[in-house]
Amino acid sequence: MPWRTSRSAPVRLRTPGRLAGFLKTASICVLIAGLLSPLTQATAAAAASNDYCGGQCSDILPPGENGNATLAQILLNQAFGSQPDHAEDQLGPYANLAKGYSSLTDSTINTFFNDASFGVPSDQVASTEKPAGRSDVTIVRDKKAGIPHITGTTRYGTEFGAGYAAAEDRLWLMDVFRHVGRGQLTTFAGGAASNQGLEQEFYRNAPYSEADLQAQIDNAVASNGARGRQALADANAYLAGINAYIDASDSGRYFPGEYVLTGHKDSITNAGTIDHFKITDLVALGSVIGALFGAGGGGEVNNALSLLAAQSKYGVTEGTKVWESFRERNDPEAVLTVHNGESFPYAGKPDTAQGEALPDAGSVTTEPLVYDATGTGASQSATAASKTATTTALSSARRGMSNALVVSGKYTASGHPIAVFGPQTGYFAPQLLMLQEIQGPGLSARGASFAGLSMYVELGRGQDYSWSATTSGQDIIDTYAVELCQDDYHYLYHGTCTAMDKVEQTNSWKPTTADGTAAGSYTMRVWKTKYGPVEYRATVGGKKVAYTTLRSSYMHEADSIIGFQMLNDPDYVKGPQDFQSAAQHINYTFNWFYADSQHTAYYNSGNNPVRASGVDAEFPVWGQAAYEWKNWDPTTNTADYTPASAHPNSIDQDYYISWNNKQAKDYTTAPWGDGSVHRGNLLEDRVKKLVAAGGVTRAKLVQAMADAALEDLRAEDVLPKLLKVINSSTVTDSTAADAVSKLQAWVTAGAKRTETSAGSKKYANADAIRILDAWWPLLVKAEFQPGLGSDLYTAFTNNLPVDESPSAAHGPTGSHAGSSFQYGWWSYVDKDIRAVLGEPVQGPLAQKYCGGGSLSSCRDILISTLKTAAGTSASTVYPGDSLCSAGDQWCADSIVQRTLGGIKHYNISWQNRPTFQQVVEYTSHR
Repeated sequence: MPWRTSRSAPVRLRTPGRLAGFLKTASICVLIAGLLSPLTQATAAAAASNDYCGGQCSDILPPGENGNATLAQILLNQAFGSQPDHAEDQLGPYANLAKGYSSLTDSTINTFFNDASFGVPSDQVASTEKPAGRSDVTIVRDKKAGIPHITGTTRYGTEFGAGYAAAEDRLWLMDVFRHVGRGQLTTFAGGAASNQGLEQEFYRNAPYSEADLQAQIDNAVASNGARGRQALADANAYLAGINAYIDASDSGRYFPGEYVLTGHKDSITNAGTIDHFKITDLVALGSVIGALFGAGGGGEVNNALSLLAAQSKYGVTEGTKVWESFRERNDPEAVLTVHNGESFPYAGKPDTAQGEALPDAGSVTTEPLVYDATGTGASQSATAASKTATTTALSSARRGMSNALVVSGKYTASGHPIAVFGPQTGYFAPQLLMLQEIQGPGLSARGASFAGLSMYVELGRGQDYSWSATTSGQDIIDTYAVELCQDDYHYLYHGTCTAMDKVEQTNSWKPTTADGTAAGSYTMRVWKTKYGPVEYRATVGGKKVAYTTLRSSYMHEADSIIGFQMLNDPDYVKGPQDFQSAAQHINYTFNWFYADSQHTAYYNSGNNPVRASGVDAEFPVWGQAAYEWKNWDPTTNTADYTPASAHPNSIDQDYYISWNNKQAKDYTTAPWGDGSVHRGNLLEDRVKKLVAAGGVTRAKLVQAMADAALEDLRAEDVLPKLLKVINSSTVTDSTAADAVSKLQAWVTAGAKRTETSAGSKKYANADAIRILDAWWPLLVKAEFQPGLGSDLYTAFTNNLPVDESPSAAHGPTGSHAGSSFQYGWWSYVDKDIRAVLGEPVQGPLAQKYCGGGSLSSCRDILISTLKTAAGTSASTVYPGDSLCSAGDQWCADSIVQRTLGGIKHYNISWQNRPTFQQVVEYTSHR
């Protein structure tokens, strides 16, 4: 068995300063020498499986498969930068595509991707093991990437092997996130402000007790017959594999070193324990992933506040019209995934709204979460982290990421469909996802799964088909106003004064080697009603109310396991209809894509509640029977859901693109910004051009994705119109003229944020990029605030951030995160500037804002703000952080693998692309 260890650490594992002195001690040098004794390595061939991809399936997942590290490896990484085997060997190929895609051919794709064929050629086998000595499962790892290829002769053995391999590669990360899901991260990993913020973000929306977690398992099993029982058996076998590895690594002392650094294990005596995993841990893990990527909706209170601000500014009728024009809930210029004109009405504006419960002006307060804070739990940084967590948890602008490009065989060179797709889940070390292949009775798949949930492949390929997902964001969360009675902790439910349930989690922490944050503590307290947790307090028409949020997937975090089980079953998925049927069993909000050798398909998943007639999903409604979801049962949080046929779906459309854009005509998503300019346009424009030309190849489709990944959306789709206004007469000011010249040259060169040459760490057109980064927020404010007024402008920016450039730390994804240009005012600027220019606009804003609609006044505003931007230094635009010095433009944009453990990696040049990505073209079908 090869030497595989454990790498990872808290969401803020502050090792550098602490470990520098730690490394100097003689005892650690002795410890390193002892721990570096390798275990015996065996070699064998993996079992062959049916594979219909003909060597044309590829995938990539940086930084590397091995996400575990022993204490010795962590110390060596911190001191000398050395890497454990397979910890970052996928990072280089992933990064190199940014400069290598222009000359890409089908034959060179695997220079930048892994060969995702089933099995491992005998000469590429790095190791073979029989986990826990079992005879019914074998784990083979390949030489190139160290990916586990799990082959079982029994179902139990196969899943046992999957659990064992998961723990080998991600044990510490799995442990971190089971504690995040329970709101116990600080107690487990340390009291750093970022840890406090993370546990608060999730606990606010999913304050589950142990009984709640178990109830979700029981419900999922009971509701799904034989498949439910099989899922439970699979989960138990998977857990047995995880726990077998915990025992083996503990007794063999090759467990993740973070357990020592956080005080859970003693490096000398081996005292301390690593708790076994239990089945409720899987639900806790699932709740985190679902909240991060698959829970669309929320934001109704913020929507109400901006509507009230608009009505205060313009009056009720005109204010509502202005609000609706900025909301763009069904914008005719929005890029669509299902673009054949088919309509899928959902969450649209009712003719006459019923049951709305808009707050009285100035009455809204956010419900506190943290109580009785002491020490560093009450520090300024803790307060700031808590505020950020609250904003994230209550916003509709969630981490909606990932993209997909799928082309029908009718337009490809081979006649077979081609897909380039994957989830954009951020960049972490170790990565949230892990790669694996699973072959066993009823299971045949390879791809990525979230660590700790890898009993099935969640995104990947089967024998003759591949599938992937993007976040969709349709609204499955509603806000109810419950009228208070007796006191602030009782409310009227169907006319009866009912007590709220108080749920609490008390955490405390003390300094460790990993996290030197001083001691502190606090209690997180959530008040729950039948309509969900309380998020705000307010008055409505003078009556005291609590605003609660009800999510259709709340108390149903385990339900999606059935859909993933089906996707891994070769006897279930035999074509696009079966794929769509499997996706219908996933209750989180995702766009699912499919390709085999003959067909492509798309399906939008999620439990979309059937709302009462007249309810507008954009705003809070009264918590009364008349406005509840149809046939809603508060005991089980079940209701009637829209049928599968009402979800956007399609088979064999000419092409599909998705970058978290609008799914289809009349289908409203919760986040704002689905207008005339969206990052989805970057894919749409490129793929549409390829399809029109025909003869699409894998290389050409990868090139389209990679080209869009380097594009500045503002520069490609909005800047030319801004320059058109400025150039409507001769620019006489020398500063403005110089800036215009630089910006125009950048647009002509392609408007990309790309290095001058690979590894230069300097952008081509760097000054133009600096100018636009400085100009955008200035021009947006100068364009819109005078007309909207400061109150309404601020309210709208709370609904939709102005900008999300790669270096913008204020965006939903933060800085160094790769994902960019999803949330911003690009559509508003585009529509307004076109209107001022006198060009046609479908779905225009209610008024003209730039210069009050005067072209000359608008031009003056643009030139004035442009001159200010041109004079803004790079050190001001890119102020620097713990990684980058002030003014370092490339570094400010760069992608960082954020440490969730003790191993660090180098930062790479910015790309706006999926974290895990597949390139597939099947040659035949069963």
